[in-house]
Amino acid sequence: MPDHSYVTIRSRLSASVQDILASVTEKLQYSEEQSAREDALILVTVASSGEKAVLQPSEECVFTTLGINSHLFACTRDTFDSLVPLPEEIPVVPGDTEIHRVEPEDIANHLTAFHWELFRCIHELEFVDYVFHGERGRRETANLELLLQRCSEVQHWVGTELLLCESLGKRAHLLKKLIKIAAICKQNQDMLSFYAIVIGLNNAAISRLRLTWEKLPGKFKNLFRKFENLTDPCRNHKTYREVLAKMKPPLIPFVPLILKDLTFLHEGSKTLLDGLVNVEKLHCIAEKVRTIRKYRSRPLCLELEASPSQLQTKAYVRQLRVIDNQNLLFELSFKLEPGGH
Repeated sequence: MPDHSYVTIRSRLSASVQDILASVTEKLQYSEEQSAREDALILVTVASSGEKAVLQPSEECVFTTLGINSHLFACTRDTFDSLVPLPEEIPVVPGDTEIHRVEPEDIANHLTAFHWELFRCIHELEFVDYVFHGERGRRETANLELLLQRCSEVQHWVGTELLLCESLGKRAHLLKKLIKIAAICKQNQDMLSFYAIVIGLNNAAISRLRLTWEKLPGKFKNLFRKFENLTDPCRNHKTYREVLAKMKPPLIPFVPLILKDLTFLHEGSKTLLDGLVNVEKLHCIAEKVRTIRKYRSRPLCLELEASPSQLQTKAYVRQLRVIDNQNLLFELSFKLEPGGH
C-alpha cells in the first residue's frame, strides 16, 4: 500500500490485474460504492530505482514480469504520484548471511532441488510459445518466465553476497566457496545454477576485485578458468554443448541457450513458404523440444534432510535477497577496493 503496509493474497500465477484488485478490495473490505467511484484501486509496479507503471485491468501473469526487487502497489489514482520504492530492503549493511554458515554441498543441493522443481513445471509448449508469440504468450509462458527470472536472481545473488562481505580474507573465502558451489551444481548436472554462478562471478563489479582474486588458492583459480572455458560462447557454445551431450538425464540445462537456439531456428527461416508449411523447420523445433523431454525423463533424487538447519538453508536459497542495481554494485565494489580499473 502507499504507506508501505501490505496485504497478502493467494492468487493464480495467471491471474489478471482485475482479479488481483478484486481480491485486494475484498481483503481491505472496500465497500461496493467506494470501488465504483473515483477512488477505485489501481495496481502499480514500482521498481527499486523508483520507476513506476500502472498495470491495465486485462493484463495477466504480472508476477512473472516484475523485476527482482520490484513491488506491486494497490492505490487510488490520486496517491499514484506519492508512491516511492520500499526503503532499501536489501541488507546493504554488511554482515554475515546464511551463506557463511552453511556447507557448499547444502547450498548447491538446495539450488538444484529448487531449480529442478521450476524446470519440471514448464510445459514443453511454453518454449515454442515463448519464441513464436513473444509478448502475446505471457499467460502461456508463465513458468518459463519465472525460471528465467530466477536465473538472473542467482547471478545477482553471487555479486551481492561478495560485495556485502567487508573483510578481504572472508571475501576470498566466500569466493572459493561460490566456486565450490558451482562445481557441485555441475556434478548435480544442474547446468542452470552452474552457468548463473559463473556469469555472476564474471560481473564487472566482481571481476575488478583484484586483491580478492589474488588471495584465491591456485587450485581454485584453475578450476574457475575451466568453468569460464566451459561457459565460453565461442563457436556457438561448443564446449558446453559437448559436455551436455555426454550427460544422462535427469539434468537441468542452461535454459536461455535453448531459447536462443529456438529463436535462431524460428527467425532463420519462414514457417510458411509460398503458402506451404515449412515442415523441415517444424521438425527441427520439435527435435529441440524432444531433448527437453529427454532431460526430464528420469526423476531427480537428492537426499535432503528435514532438520531445522536444512529448512533454514532451503528458505534462504528460495528467497535470495539481492541487489539488482549495477550502479549500486559498482559503488560497493569501489568502496571495498578503490584502486585498479
